[in-house]
Parts: sequence; structure tokens; C-alpha cells
Amino acid sequence: MNIEQMKTILKEIVTNTDLTPCVVGHRGVGKSAGIMQVCRETGRKYVPLRLGQMEVGDLVGIPYRDGGTMHWSRPSWWPLENDAESIVHCDELNRAQQEDTLQAIFQFVEPPLSGGQRGLHTHRLHPKHKVIVTINPPDGTYQVTPLDRALIDRMVMLYVESDYNCWARYARKCSFDGSVQEFLAANQNLLAHDNQPMEMEAKPSERGWEMVSILRSSCRFPEELEMEVYSGIVGQEAAIAFLRWQRETLERPLTAKEVLEQWPTVAARAERQREDQQSATMSSLIAHLRLEGEITKLQEENLVAYLAILPRDLKFALVKSLLTIPKTALSLAKDKYDAVVLDAIREISAEAA
Repeated sequence: MNIEQMKTILKEIVTNTDLTPCVVGHRGVGKSAGIMQVCRETGRKYVPLRLGQMEVGDLVGIPYRDGGTMHWSRPSWWPLENDAESIVHCDELNRAQQEDTLQAIFQFVEPPLSGGQRGLHTHRLHPKHKVIVTINPPDGTYQVTPLDRALIDRMVMLYVESDYNCWARYARKCSFDGSVQEFLAANQNLLAHDNQPMEMEAKPSERGWEMVSILRSSCRFPEELEMEVYSGIVGQEAAIAFLRWQRETLERPLTAKEVLEQWPTVAARAERQREDQQSATMSSLIAHLRLEGEITKLQEENLVAYLAILPRDLKFALVKSLLTIPKTALSLAKDKYDAVVLDAIREISAEAA
């Protein structure tokens, strides 16, 4: 993705989740400048941490004793609860010179547990403050430390590449020298072009799929960027397989079994179905109920929930067919379902009269 696409993704993640994006890109591509722009555009304070220049004491604070208890002083950069919303930019994460510095920041970049707060040793970060990491790729051209699998697994890896059109818009906005702009317009190959792969081999994991689930429920990404975002969490192969499955699933009408047994999971999809897909689902339900006869209390409730989301004409048609199945008709005739099916039953009665 390019810098403008990166900014779009970062805004969604820091605004709607507590996850930690990690932007991977070659030198000079605009990682830090893009994050500063995200801060300005979202009204957040920018808090930079150059981890390559920091020791563990700069992160966790200096120890002091209060009576018989050891405490650690708050670092000067640490945002407080009453401070304006901020983004803490952990720059050069894989340039940390000391192993204990990298181990200390490991806890900080880990997303907090649900309802909890992000921590760094004894300090706790208010949820309104967010964290973004940037690194250069470990491709042999930078003096960086390889990140272990456990650390990569805790971040959303975003791979950013040089893009002339992005640079040209930025150059015009910042009033770069006209000769430089004209020269690069004719010689775009003289922008930074690194052919080394940046992927850091994200692999599927339980934590990774949980992060994908959080992003899908909380964020809205441009369709063309979804695969890149999910690839940075569970790997390209898993991301492609998931999105292909999703496309195939969305085109397939819901089955009777899905409606009757998995309603909470498929409810949103049921509401989005086209009329032809609803017709196929209705036919599946009628065939299934005629064959099975008995339905459980949960299946009964799921069936009525499905009826509730149908447009009036489709609801009328389905209820009319279901009333021809004796045991299903008894279920629908219960008083507690009047709000959903009573109007349809009245219309059927009037039609019969």
C-alpha cells in the first residue's frame, strides 16, 4: 500500500480499536510524516519514541523507594488520563540496541485485554491514547534486530511502498522546488525503489484471527486494501483463502440449517440478501420443515427472528407456506409471536374468506 492508503487504515484502527499497527517500510518513504498527518487529522497529540536511542529506564522509569515499597517514576513522555488524546509513535522498534529495551517495549505494544489498559511495567495507559509502531524491514540492508514471532503476532503489520503519485501530491502541497517536481515527473524511476521483499511472514494464529475479527466488526476498510491488512495478521495465503470464502459465501443463499441453528451468526447476512436469495432460503426452510416436522424451541425462535427481518410481501408468502405444515403452524400460532406473524395470518384469513 502507499502512504495515503496507510493513513486511511491507521485512522480506522486507532479510532475504532485498541490494536497496534506496525508500519513496515524502507527509509524515506514517509512513515513518520504519515503518522504525524494522522495525528493532525484526528486531533491527537503526537508523542514520538525513538527506541534506537532509548534505554530500559527511559521506558519504565527510575526506581525509588517509598517506605518498604519499590516504585518506578513515570517517564516524562507518558501521556496521562487528563492529557489530550495522543498517538505514541514507537519508532525504530527493531533498532533497540539493548535486549532489555526490546523486552520492555514488548508489553507496551501488546493490545490490552478487553476492558483493560495497555501496560508498561507498573504504568497503565488510558484507552484514549493509542500506539503505532514503525520499523525498517529486516532485509539485510538495515542494521536492525529481527523481531520474534510472538512480537509480530501481537501487531497488525502494514507494508508501505514508494508511490510517485503520492509523492507528487505531497510535493505540490509542500511547495517543493518546481525543478525537482518537473524532473521527477519525467524520471519517476529515480524515486526510492527497493525490490527487496518486506513481508515478515505473518502466520495464522488464534490471536491473529481474533484481531481480524475485531477489525471486521469495528473498521471499514476500502475493499482493495482488505487483503493487505489481513495478510499482515494471518499471512497472505490465509487472507486470500478467507476473502475468497467470504465472497463465495455472500453469493450463496442461507440454508434452512443456518437460519434455524446459527441465527445470531447469520442474521446480518440474512438482512443483506437479495430478493432472489431470500426466495431460495425460504424454499429451503419450507422443504426442511416439511421433512423434519418437529423443531426445537431455539429453532422456533430463530425461525420467527428470520420472519421478522423479511419485507412484508416475502413474510406473507413464507407464513402462508409454513401454515400448511401442521407442527410449524402450531409454533407460529403462539401468542408471543403475534408481533411478527399476526398481520400475515390475518391477511391469509382475509384472503381465504
